Amino acid sequence: MESAILQTLAPVTHDLGGFKVHRTLPHKQRTMVGPFIFFDQMGPAHLSSGEGIDVRPHPHINLATVTYLFAGAIDHRDSLGTRQRIEAGAVNLMTAGRGITHSERSPGEERAAGPQLSGIQTWLAMPRDKEEMAPAFEHVAAGELPIVDADGVEVRLIMGEAYGARSPVTCHSPTVYAALTMAPGSSIEVESEADERAVYLLDGDAVLDGTALQPTHLVLLQPGHRPRLRSERGARLMICGGAPMDSERHVWWNFVSSSQERIDEAKRAWKAGEFALPPDDDAEFIPLPEVPLTVSYP
Repeated sequence: MESAILQTLAPVTHDLGGFKVHRTLPHKQRTMVGPFIFFDQMGPAHLSSGEGIDVRPHPHINLATVTYLFAGAIDHRDSLGTRQRIEAGAVNLMTAGRGITHSERSPGEERAAGPQLSGIQTWLAMPRDKEEMAPAFEHVAAGELPIVDADGVEVRLIMGEAYGARSPVTCHSPTVYAALTMAPGSSIEVESEADERAVYLLDGDAVLDGTALQPTHLVLLQPGHRPRLRSERGARLMICGGAPMDSERHVWWNFVSSSQERIDEAKRAWKAGEFALPPDDDAEFIPLPEVPLTVSYP
């Protein structure tokens, strides 16, 4: 019988001092899964008192960022004037469109106690006809996301439709994104509606049709298969995917586009100071790097 697993992507892990980031997309073997073109697991970590996360203002184009936390809180500020705190279980969707800048920082009261940080940050490529749309920001509180109880497996639907539920979060192209919490001894079938799907084990133990999954690895599934996940001691996982993107995408630093020329223009504009900064966080910014950490692969 054909295996349900098409490909397994191991992460590149960056140690940022107080915490680790595991990045599985973009990958040398694959750039996207559905619209997902960037997949980072942040933490889990508990920073020392007085410390915090300070991601200075920086730009994005032609993508949407999705932030989902399991623990901790982050204050988001952007060039639209948005100021929004995200906490565990909520969703921040920032649509960069033709261009946006934002910062992400630990709230002051979190720093005093020593902030926690645990979550997933993803980027979604935009369809070509939406790449240059007006930038936008959307916050959906934890209580607004549908939760499905499937025989001991809690499915929290972040984006799209699955397991008979629909998330209120905007999708710019067909997308499925869900957080699963599996009780000891539970199992669940991975639905097959999305053309491209992947499963990511955060922690605990999980077996996919008899194959043990490794934490922090992104496991791509064969189209049309409905494999069964099982957990003996309990686990937390993510499911992500959707329709294939309409063409290849280029990635350079924080820029994603179907056009390399558009990325070159964004690089020039950022270096020239032509992007507006968040109005209440404009005293500093991240300069254009000589060698970016995020690059696409041939």
